[in-house]
Amino acid sequence: MSVAPIAVSIGDPAGIGPEVLAKAWVRRAQNRLTPFFAIGDLRSISTVWKGPLRKVDGPAEAVACFGEALPIMEVEDAGAIVPGQPNMPGARCAIASLEIAVGLAREGAASAIVTGPVSKAELYAIGFTHAGQTEFVAERCGVAPGNVAMMLAGPTLRTVCITTHVPLARVSELLSVELVVSRARVTARGLQRDFGIADPRIAIAGFNPHAGEGGSLGREEIEILLPAIEQLRDEGIDIVGPLAADTMFHPRARARYDAALCTYHDQALIPLKTLHFDEGVNMTLGLPIVRVAPDHGTAFEIAGKGLSEPGATIAAIRMAGEAAERRAAAS
Repeated sequence: MSVAPIAVSIGDPAGIGPEVLAKAWVRRAQNRLTPFFAIGDLRSISTVWKGPLRKVDGPAEAVACFGEALPIMEVEDAGAIVPGQPNMPGARCAIASLEIAVGLAREGAASAIVTGPVSKAELYAIGFTHAGQTEFVAERCGVAPGNVAMMLAGPTLRTVCITTHVPLARVSELLSVELVVSRARVTARGLQRDFGIADPRIAIAGFNPHAGEGGSLGREEIEILLPAIEQLRDEGIDIVGPLAADTMFHPRARARYDAALCTYHDQALIPLKTLHFDEGVNMTLGLPIVRVAPDHGTAFEIAGKGLSEPGATIAAIRMAGEAAERRAAAS
């Protein structure tokens, strides 16, 4: 192993995060996963899985026992764990786990972090003020929200959101040349640094149907996207568009770009989840650390029933390890 182990915050202990992480450990060898360790409450895993667990005090101990047991750093007692029934102690455990994972990655003790799914409703109930884990991690890393980007990635498609969790009615007013340029720069740099693509190709989706039809269906393409594309090309970034979003995700179109820059949340997530529902991941670009997450929620309705699929968690751990290796090789 050429990099430190990966820190995995288990997310809400009442969700499927503990279960899919345990299943990922079971499949560690066949998927050639970089050694990782859980951070959270041990009982949240032992409640839903009867495999071997080992309490550890740090990453070094985790590596030593990874072949025989799933290592876990216990950071907070979440109380009685009932799968599918989130509570405030569980939410506090989720935030403490995330905080420690970020700290370990920032000091180099962990090569990357993978964040398990959380319940925003429970987090808000204990005073959490960030829009999500992405914003929390960015703040802890000292990076302004405008300088990071949310990439959704699967085996055959990567999409990046220009705007994220905002009402669709507000997207047009939030779009700006500056925002598009910022997201594209972060995307180009992330493709180089974390995916090893020396000359990344980016395609930008139009906001309106048929990319605006020359202004007859809207002027966002003319007034925002085209000026941004021109500026980016002047900076040497290989970017095409704006393209009609309804024709840019079939196989031949996807072969022409390395990432699709999308103007709003569902424009990016619908094609990704349609193609790669069980293996899609969320990577935060623009951070000084590697942060990846499985692209699914807590799924409280199936927690503890043995029905969860670990594919996205396995993909997230694999992608985190590969990105960490690339960063280490480049440093």
